Amino acid sequence: MKRKFIAVAVASALALGAGAALQAHPEGDAKGGHRVHKKMMMHGGFGLKHITKELELTPQQEAQVKPIIDQAQPQIRAIHEEAMQKSRAIMEASIAQIRPVLSAEQQAKLDKMRAAHEKMREAMKEMHEAKAD
Repeated sequence: MKRKFIAVAVASALALGAGAALQAHPEGDAKGGHRVHKKMMMHGGFGLKHITKELELTPQQEAQVKPIIDQAQPQIRAIHEEAMQKSRAIMEASIAQIRPVLSAEQQAKLDKMRAAHEKMREAMKEMHEAKAD
């Protein structure tokens, strides 16, 4: 029973985080939902190169689309960052409530899991920053 509660609590915290991230990207909801969002993020996001390639835009269309994308990108980034901050706060609060329920061994394992997750998050951040340069 205790393990089921912990599993449900951790899964809920992770689902909340994923939900917040998806909320930050409205384009992920249209025609294919998360698959569209995931594909866009894997292939350059909501960028001119990606849209030009995928939609086979003419140079004239590209010139018309560019200012629209340029205007939208900072707004999307801001929404995404806000959602990620809220998501992290919810996950931290959930973990703070879960931690006392765990044995010392489970707490150590949770710490390792969180450290690995943070390391992966930092690596992803560095990769995105390198791509932006």
